[in-house]
Amino acid sequence: MQPLPPPPPALLRGATLLLDVDGTLIELAPRPDAVVVAPGLLDLLAAARDRVAGGVALISGRAAADVAALLPVAGIEIIGSHGLEHRAADGAITRPPRPAGLDAARAAFAAFAAAHPGVLVEDKPIGVALHYRQAPDHGPAVQSLAAAWASAEGLRLQTGKAMVELRGAGGDKGAGLRRLMAEPKRAVTRPVFMGDDDTDEPAHAAAVALGGAGVLVGARRASAARFALPDVAAVHGWLRAALAAL
Repeated sequence: MQPLPPPPPALLRGATLLLDVDGTLIELAPRPDAVVVAPGLLDLLAAARDRVAGGVALISGRAAADVAALLPVAGIEIIGSHGLEHRAADGAITRPPRPAGLDAARAAFAAFAAAHPGVLVEDKPIGVALHYRQAPDHGPAVQSLAAAWASAEGLRLQTGKAMVELRGAGGDKGAGLRRLMAEPKRAVTRPVFMGDDDTDEPAHAAAVALGGAGVLVGARRASAARFALPDVAAVHGWLRAALAAL
């Protein structure tokens, strides 16, 4: 598999910048609540908001309210819960109803986590996740448990880096990106999306389909992205250079 080139600094001209959070803007951590926001990141996002033609928005698997608390930059829209939540620039959040069967699945996840040290439950408004980054040997059992509950309750199974999530049907990060790009201020710009995980692939594909580009962060793998950066630090460095070139 051929390596992807780094994105040119001019990529942000006439663009809208759309960013995944964990693994792209912020280093992954053993627990979702243990991540650290690097010094200067909030200022970098504020600069992108003010200088990129279509502004900047965040597209995350985290709940939209959690992203807003983690990265409190005014005037930035957020797509949360893998495309199912939208937090407007004024802070108003829209989301579908909590799926039936999710509470029962959450109880099963909690029981499994209690019996398997290192496995963690993450609650979301319309989903529930099990993380096994600290207990990778339990990965197959976690996957089987989630698949069984997805089938039993008609929930969508979402996999990611050392995690599984059950949530309502419909929506993904690509749908979230398309929703953001349909807004009049962005419809005349090109989407540039940056993300690291398999869950980001729908957004990479949507960005390309809309005439923009995806930037894969991390190890090379099959992806719709056209460009790549090796890690979170490289993302920060590239953003600083690209903003300076505007």
